[in-house]
Amino acid sequence: MKYGMEIAVAALIIVFAAVFLFQDAAIQASLGDGEEAWGGADGEAADLIEASGYEPWIEPFWAPPSGEIESLLFALQAAIGAVIIGYTFGYWRGSRKTA
Repeated sequence: MKYGMEIAVAALIIVFAAVFLFQDAAIQASLGDGEEAWGGADGEAADLIEASGYEPWIEPFWAPPSGEIESLLFALQAAIGAVIIGYTFGYWRGSRKTA
């Protein structure tokens, strides 16, 4: 069979996805309304810090007007960083080939 390994890997991925989705559905069914299984800890940590009475030393000088702008700026920052890292590695590899 020419594509035996590819079919085995695809089947493994499908089985893994099915098990994950089944477990996720079981976990979500056991929770009450308004609860999330995969909510993360960022919100809980912020609530805990605010409840302890912490007050920030400084305030930001500018806040993005919406969440979309904030996401855009984050993606732009990531893209600029990826370009810089890619250029650096490309330059380094190119200089090694010429030497």
